[in-house]
Amino acid sequence: MEALLKETFFHALRATDPYRLTLKALPSFRPDLILAVGKAAAPMLRAALERYGEVPYHLTLPQGQEALGLKAVFARHPVPDEGSVRAAEEVLHLLASLSPKARVLALLSGGGSALWCAPLGIGLREKQALTQALLQSGAGIREINAVRKHLSRIKGGRALLATKARVHALLLSDVPGDDPSVIASGPFHPDPSTYPEALGVLDRYGLAFPEARAVLEAGAKGKLPETLKPQDPALRRLTWKLVGANLHLLRAAQGFLRRQGHRAVVLSDRFGGEARALARFHAELAETIRTHGVPFRRPIFLLSGGEAQVRVRGRGKGGRNLEFLLALYAHLPRPLYALAADSDGLDGNSGVAGALHTPAVWDRGLDPRPFLEENDSLGFFQEVGTLLVTGPTGTNLNDFRLLLVD
Repeated sequence: MEALLKETFFHALRATDPYRLTLKALPSFRPDLILAVGKAAAPMLRAALERYGEVPYHLTLPQGQEALGLKAVFARHPVPDEGSVRAAEEVLHLLASLSPKARVLALLSGGGSALWCAPLGIGLREKQALTQALLQSGAGIREINAVRKHLSRIKGGRALLATKARVHALLLSDVPGDDPSVIASGPFHPDPSTYPEALGVLDRYGLAFPEARAVLEAGAKGKLPETLKPQDPALRRLTWKLVGANLHLLRAAQGFLRRQGHRAVVLSDRFGGEARALARFHAELAETIRTHGVPFRRPIFLLSGGEAQVRVRGRGKGGRNLEFLLALYAHLPRPLYALAADSDGLDGNSGVAGALHTPAVWDRGLDPRPFLEENDSLGFFQEVGTLLVTGPTGTNLNDFRLLLVD
């Protein structure tokens, strides 16, 4: 059964390969410039170059990822660095140099928020510290990106405002709901959030950051221009298409399991909230199925996606998928088979994609509480020996959770 869980995950990744998804969605026109950013940027760009031939391009990738023989700027993720600033400045310069007749193909995937960093009113160090604090606060991706966009000269549609060219964007979504304004912080898309809302995020999670607050307060008072809004005439120059999303990943897994003769259902592609609360929901659902046979009769495979959050209080290592599995273990009195992983191959700061549950995990009898107190889900799964190690997968379609209730 452990082998089937892994095989299902890897099949879903192959079925949603960014190269194939992009190749099917490329526009008929030949672009004058291609901009590619994010964890899936290299295969997306490779597909475009094979279609159009020699076209000027700019590629930004996370450090350590394979560029597939292409020239790239490498930057840190999820906290930006000097490479992120260099990439963003180069992109803004390229966009500003284009004529109104030029056509840009923008290939955007998850991770772009950190990889393109053009701080507005604050320095890189303040932006780094604030990003880290937001990631550890338990804030949702929409909240985090509302702050990022209002402290940036490239996010929140400001990349579109930086050019007179026409832009066609192909998006690979790593966010629940697949909102284009949230994917890579929407560099070419209108932003519904505001400066006051960004300030509210800092207040909600008790984040001081006086330099950032000063910028957001100035914007809230109308002293700084807002991000791109839905009524802006610049949007007449933008067209876009979603080429891949978390639901595609889950449906590929569901189809694979059904072809193997198993029953499988997709619960949702947009589960969020605290990873521990999400684990409790899954545990209670599993026990209800086992006890009463509702809402599904067993055996049944449960698939879910989305993006959970972890409020970091301890000093351990892990990620939202490892935290989910650790909390699932804490809530379940009886063992089951499960796999949870980040589709990009890196779950938080763990260095691994995720992990598996098997009955052998329960046989070890480890107390989950010390690991939960320290947010040390990596330590727990190192101890039980069920880590899932893939390395960077070259895609990013959010989280993948698979449970067998039998």
